[in-house]
Amino acid sequence: MNISFTPELEQFIQSQVASGKYASTEEVIVAGIKLLEETESIYKGRFEELRREIMVGVEASERGEVIDGETVFHQLEQKLQQRRQQTSE
Repeated sequence: MNISFTPELEQFIQSQVASGKYASTEEVIVAGIKLLEETESIYKGRFEELRREIMVGVEASERGEVIDGETVFHQLEQKLQQRRQQTSE
């Protein structure tokens, strides 16, 4: 496999090797690929979780268990305000 990098990426890879964190350019590239694998795994898990939550909502809706949209947005605004207060403390 032949891989070409931009000069900026080559410089970054070399700086990682020079820092001593990695013994070779191959180790830097493998670390990057592993990180990509982890990210993809997390994304897939979140996507499946979202799909399950949507199905719970659809099933609740089919049973007539719904909340008025205005109420939902009001609750979301309250949660957002609470989080903002927590992060500013």
